[in-house]
Amino acid sequence: MAEVLPAAHWTQREDLARLIDALGNGPDGAAQARWVGGAVRDSLLGVEPYDIDAATPLKPRDVMARLERAGIRTIPTGIDHGTVTALLPDGKVELTTLRRDVSTDGRRATVEYASEWRDDAARRDFTINALYVDPRTLEIFDYFGGLDDLAARRVRFIGDARQRIREDHLRILRYYRFQARFGSGLDPEAEEACAELAATLKGLSRERVAMELLNLLGLPDPTDTLLRMYQREVLGVVLPEVTQQAIENLPGLIAAEKAAGIAPLAIRRMEALLPPLPTVAEGVAARLRLSRAQRERLSCVAARQCDDGADPHALAYRCGLDCAVDRLLLSGSDPAPIMGWAIPELPLKGGEIVRRGVKAGPDVARILRTVEARWIAEGFPGRERVLDLLESELPA
Repeated sequence: MAEVLPAAHWTQREDLARLIDALGNGPDGAAQARWVGGAVRDSLLGVEPYDIDAATPLKPRDVMARLERAGIRTIPTGIDHGTVTALLPDGKVELTTLRRDVSTDGRRATVEYASEWRDDAARRDFTINALYVDPRTLEIFDYFGGLDDLAARRVRFIGDARQRIREDHLRILRYYRFQARFGSGLDPEAEEACAELAATLKGLSRERVAMELLNLLGLPDPTDTLLRMYQREVLGVVLPEVTQQAIENLPGLIAAEKAAGIAPLAIRRMEALLPPLPTVAEGVAARLRLSRAQRERLSCVAARQCDDGADPHALAYRCGLDCAVDRLLLSGSDPAPIMGWAIPELPLKGGEIVRRGVKAGPDVARILRTVEARWIAEGFPGRERVLDLLESELPA
C-alpha cells in the first residue's frame, strides 16, 4: 500500500488546489505537478514548512502561460534553470521543470530538461529531499529510500556520496546543516566523503560558504555537528580561527539565550566561536563577504574583553543595543535590564556650551565628553541634572 502524506494545513489550501488545476493533467490523468523537497520532508516530521516547492514536467514558458490564463501571476525567478514562481494569496510557490545533470564542475551544473520523475530525483542531494507527493491524493513517491532515512533521522546522499560532492562542493556544508537539523544516526559513507573532500570547499564562492555556515549556526543547537566538523578537519577549511574549546563553550551561550528568551542568532554564534579580537573578526567578515551590518556587529562584539562587568545600560549606550545584548550573553551576564530599553540621547549640545562663553573648538568637545561620561555614570539623569554637571565643568 502506498505511503500517504498526513493531511497538513498547507495541503488543503484553496489557492494551491487552484494552481494544480491550472496546470492541468498529464496523459495518465495525473496532476502535472508534485510537491517536493522541504515541505514534504518537514510535514512528515510534524514541522510547519517554511516554503513550498513543486516539480513539473511542463516547460517554464508553458507553466507561465497556463497559470496566467488562470489569472495566477508568475515571476520568471530562475527561468534559465527551469524555475518559475507563482504568487498566490497565501504565499508563493516555486515550480521547477524536471531536470537532469549533463555536466558539473563542483560549483555549478549544466542541466537539461527531463521527462521522468526519477531522473529529477536522482540529481537531488539527499534522499530525504527527494520525496514527491501527488497534490490530490497525497501519495508519496520515494525513489531512493528517503522515508526509511527520515524515520531513522539519517542524512544520506543519493548514490555515491563522493560523486555527489564532486558535483557540488557546497553539499559538504549542506550535509552538516541537515545533519544538525534532522539527524541522529550518522551515515559513515557521508562522514568519510565530507572529510576526504573538505579541501574542495576552497573553490566555492565566499557568499555561498557564508550562507551555509550561517544557516548551520542559526539552528537551535549545532554544537555536536560543529565538533565533528572540527575533528574531521572540515571546519578548519572555512573557519580556521575556530578552536575546539570555543565550540565546547557554545552550549553556555545557547543556555543563556534560552534563559533570556532570546531566539538563536547565527551571527551571535559566530561571535562566540571567534577569538575576542576585532582584527580577527574583521578578517573573517571580509573573507566571507558578510553584510555591512554583520561586519559591524561581529567587530563590536569582538571587543568584549574590555567590558569588565560594565553596567548594561552604559554598554548599550556606547555599543548599541544588539551588540550589548550579545556581549552580555557571551560574558555570562543577564541582558534583561536592557531588553526593550530605549537608548536615551544626551540632552546637551555643543552650541549650548559655546553660548556659555567657551570658544568653539577642542574645549567644547572636551567638556561635552566629560559631561556625557558623568551623565552615563549617574544612570542617565534628566536635563536639569545635566545642566548642573555642565556648570561644574565650565571654566570659572
